[in-house]
Amino acid sequence: MADKLLKMDDEDVKRAYARWAPVYDKTFGKVADAGRMAAVECINQFDGSVLEVGVGTGMSLPHYKTSLEITGIDLSVDMLDIARKRVKDQKLCHVAAIEEMDAGDMAIEDNAFETVVAMYVMTVVPDPMQVMKELARVCKVGGEVIVVNHFSQKHGLRGLAEKAMARFGDKLGWRPEFPVETILVCDDLQVIETVSLRPFGLFTMMRFKKVDLAKSNVICDEDEVKNTKAGLRVA
Repeated sequence: MADKLLKMDDEDVKRAYARWAPVYDKTFGKVADAGRMAAVECINQFDGSVLEVGVGTGMSLPHYKTSLEITGIDLSVDMLDIARKRVKDQKLCHVAAIEEMDAGDMAIEDNAFETVVAMYVMTVVPDPMQVMKELARVCKVGGEVIVVNHFSQKHGLRGLAEKAMARFGDKLGWRPEFPVETILVCDDLQVIETVSLRPFGLFTMMRFKKVDLAKSNVICDEDEVKNTKAGLRVA
């Protein structure tokens, strides 16, 4: 799967989001608002610590309930500067830290957070499979990993449009062609919900529960895994 994805590196991402940072909140930030709020509303039903991977300009931060402890990380210094200003200006005391960090190699101990969320991140990072493994690693057993993202279609007008846009992915700063199977790489993450999001079902929220494989009685052979992936429906 990895060899079929558009190749991107950290410098591609940093350059793209340095361009996006000044206008992000009023452009893509608005388009992504429905998905962002769906994820936050879900997380606000939980308690404990939350890691937001790819926190960007921090648009989600004021909407988390104040009893949660939020840590946000991102690779873009330009985005993080805006997020830190937002935290300071709005006195968001429930935000414990905003850190520059590589999502594919997080300087965070195992099983550190009750909830880990990555919104509009997976199509951006150089190695989405590795990032997914890191999300699983830092999530506590019994906790949730929540991913909000665009997943591409193979057919129809949308599929054709995504294929045409794919050649400009490095300039856009994200991959228009991105199949859902790309992130189904962690045996200890079980899909518990898949939700199509506005606008027009362009984005999907997937909720994963982290399980302890050593204590699990469920053994999935290769055919069962393929059937699970084939049965997932995304917009």
